[in-house]
Amino acid sequence: MVNHVRALASAVQDAAEVNIVLTHGHADHAGATRSLAGMLGVEVWGPEGVEDVDHRLSDGDVVGIDAGELVAVHTPGHTVEHLCFYWPQRRALFAGDMLLGLGDTTWVAEYPGCVADYLASIDRLRGIDATVAYPAHGPPLDDVTDALDRFERHRLDRIRQVEQALVGNEDATAEQLLQIVYGGALPPRMANFATRSLAALMEHVRGRDGR
Repeated sequence: MVNHVRALASAVQDAAEVNIVLTHGHADHAGATRSLAGMLGVEVWGPEGVEDVDHRLSDGDVVGIDAGELVAVHTPGHTVEHLCFYWPQRRALFAGDMLLGLGDTTWVAEYPGCVADYLASIDRLRGIDATVAYPAHGPPLDDVTDALDRFERHRLDRIRQVEQALVGNEDATAEQLLQIVYGGALPPRMANFATRSLAALMEHVRGRDGR
């Protein structure tokens, strides 16, 4: 990590002004911010609920940059505080972990209500006139509408899968549902993540249906 922080500091050493802007508080995004900020002598900007942030950002807040501005867009789901940033001058979206550059899914199992929040955030991003998205992981997405559709479709497919698995197993736990859905096909190292994801989907289905 030390070498990575030094590389980042070197990359911006000739910039006239630098601020660090965070989308959310997961360690792979925020873990080195304080070290980098100290090395550069700059502030950290980010959402409420993230540690070591000097300047709190809320939905609609604007961050000035040398090529226009970034507009904070609250997009909970991956985490409750997650922000995307829209760059209207380039019709570009810095998507954080709302979308990934590869595949059709991201982590949505962090807190109660996260599945509903994530689907609502996808709907909200459809209303933003972005022609390209820059996710935090993976290559740029040149068709934002297609990406949003793919990620929504994956989540809705998982919801339907859980709905079907709960038929006749209405009182199942997430651990029990893991066996119903995956059987023995899931690698052991993935079992914990899959169980947490299923628990979030079950909470969504049961809450929506008033169970």
